[in-house]
Amino acid sequence: MGEYNHTIDTKGRMIIPAKIREQLGEVCIVTKGLDNCLAIYTEEAWKKISAALQSQSSTKASVRALKRFVFGSAAELEYDKQGRVLIPVPLREYASLDKQAVIVGAGDHVEIWSREKYDYYDDQVAESMEELVEGLEGIML
Repeated sequence: MGEYNHTIDTKGRMIIPAKIREQLGEVCIVTKGLDNCLAIYTEEAWKKISAALQSQSSTKASVRALKRFVFGSAAELEYDKQGRVLIPVPLREYASLDKQAVIVGAGDHVEIWSREKYDYYDDQVAESMEELVEGLEGIML
């Protein structure tokens, strides 16, 4: 849960807030996420995603593409003594991460967004929130 603003240094390192580090555990996996953000999963959640994807038949082009998208960009994150992680260059490029980043709790995973992309996305979603919620049952905001 939560939204945190952080900077990325010139080496591609950023601090993961202590509360989120506690929830992610010592081993976590980062990969390309939807909407041009990065997604970080706990080891347990990553195993479930891996098993679900691997159970899909690779004879379908869409499955092969999704496997390449998710697995091809995945990396294990390691925390340094300051609670920073090094985001690999291809992932930083994919998410347009430069200086300012937003870390967002998204239920079963954590997302890292460029500040600019997140602000734009958040503005777009805020305008249509009523429409989005109308299509969902049993959810109250």
